[in-house]
Amino acid sequence: MLEWLVVVCIVILVALLWPGSKYFGTETQQDALIQGLGISRQQTKERIAERWISDRGSDSAQTTAANAGTGEKAPTVALICKPSALANYLLKHCRTFTNYSPCVGWTWRASAFLQSAYDACWPYNSPVQFVRDNLQLSDDGLVALDWAVALAGSSYHKRRRTSSHSTSPVLLIVPNSFGKITRNVLKLCEAALSHGYLPVVFNRRGHNGTPLTTVKLQQFGDPGDLREAVRYIRYRQPAGRLYAASESTGSGLLLSYLGECGSSSYVTAAVCLSPVFRCQSWFERGLCWPIQWTLALYQKMYLSRYRTVLGETVQTDALFSSSSLRGLEEALFCQTPHKDAAAVAATGGGGTNNCPGAWDTYWERNEPLRDVDEVAIPVLSVCAQDDPVRGDPQSTLPLELFETNPHFFLLLTGRGGHCCFSTQSDGGTVGAVGSVAGGTGIPGTSWSHRALLEFFRATTDFFATEERAKQLAARRRGLGGGTGGRVFRHRSVSTCKRVPACSHNIHAIYNWQRSYTR
Repeated sequence: MLEWLVVVCIVILVALLWPGSKYFGTETQQDALIQGLGISRQQTKERIAERWISDRGSDSAQTTAANAGTGEKAPTVALICKPSALANYLLKHCRTFTNYSPCVGWTWRASAFLQSAYDACWPYNSPVQFVRDNLQLSDDGLVALDWAVALAGSSYHKRRRTSSHSTSPVLLIVPNSFGKITRNVLKLCEAALSHGYLPVVFNRRGHNGTPLTTVKLQQFGDPGDLREAVRYIRYRQPAGRLYAASESTGSGLLLSYLGECGSSSYVTAAVCLSPVFRCQSWFERGLCWPIQWTLALYQKMYLSRYRTVLGETVQTDALFSSSSLRGLEEALFCQTPHKDAAAVAATGGGGTNNCPGAWDTYWERNEPLRDVDEVAIPVLSVCAQDDPVRGDPQSTLPLELFETNPHFFLLLTGRGGHCCFSTQSDGGTVGAVGSVAGGTGIPGTSWSHRALLEFFRATTDFFATEERAKQLAARRRGLGGGTGGRVFRHRSVSTCKRVPACSHNIHAIYNWQRSYTR
């Protein structure tokens, strides 16, 4: 209760003191955000026109390009990607990508900061409950897998537990790196259940009530624990496809896993909601003081439960005296374990006895994009230009990655905050604690969740179409392709450039070529 009171006080203070024009959108705010990318409005319109998603194909793209020279408003959302067969398929079949109407005017839901704070802090009485599996790892550590099940009487209530023979797709959800289960995660579980998925939330060591049985905490981008969790999920649900979604800083772990395992990740497709891409610079740059202070306080509150045991390997004085996220990360993973170490300064971010170069070495092993060239599945990133957590889009969005790598797609909106993406139709569903608005397709389901589910459906349909075309070509050549493809109908895809550092048997599960990158 105390943490909620503190957060509410901070939100009220910020709302009163900060200029309203900084947060509450007007029609000119879109221009300011676009100019923040370091590109003129004319150039931005031309770039977006080339990638603009439309169900009318090239005619609409030509219309948008024409609008760029007439001074009309730029689109509210754009798909930035490298042209490919899969990209063309998404343009035609993902209609949610174009159906985004962000809140504007003098309402708190038009404020990127306030809607982000609401999503992260306000309680939510979800009709979903969780059944937990505590998974013991190879080093005797524990992570938790929370399987979402609908309460009896819910509109999408089917079963409490599923058998290993179920062919329902599994949606693995990686929450933020601070262990906070937000409204965004709960609503994503609801939407996934309503569409027949089996949602499961991955909890790191010590997070969300998971017992900490070792003195080892999971580093920011270390995918070792997630790899063992995926192996267990495949053992428990071998017949269903596996999809993955992440939010906020949790995307760093998912991207690290996809890059390290390459085409042996078992995942068919993945979506990152409001990801933080360049994490080292994100920690070094820091956030505005209300967000920085709140996140640091929340992280220290959960770490205080393990203060005694962490004292064996961590300088707890330096840890709990730091007020920055960088200081916490350095105290946990970059300092030598001397008992008499001096405490870090309140805003300095590091201790006096850090190993030389330890911070840079740490991020060489944990930067999410370190193995990005090895990612071998489609990955959609949903981002807003006004995201108050990620920061300035000019320096935080790797646009060149999406323009050159055929596996990565960026769905970029002008407004939406951090993991929120409130729309004008959400007005009747946001308010009292416990209000529930049902599944996707009706008001109350986040636009980003609808886009996520459409992306999964479209990529799955595209893979099936490619496989059928491959089988048909094999039959025409008389190679008997009609029987070989069915064995892999629930498998992920792609080949890798090098043998990844992963224990999965790549040749037993992947068989089709990366034709969607052509």
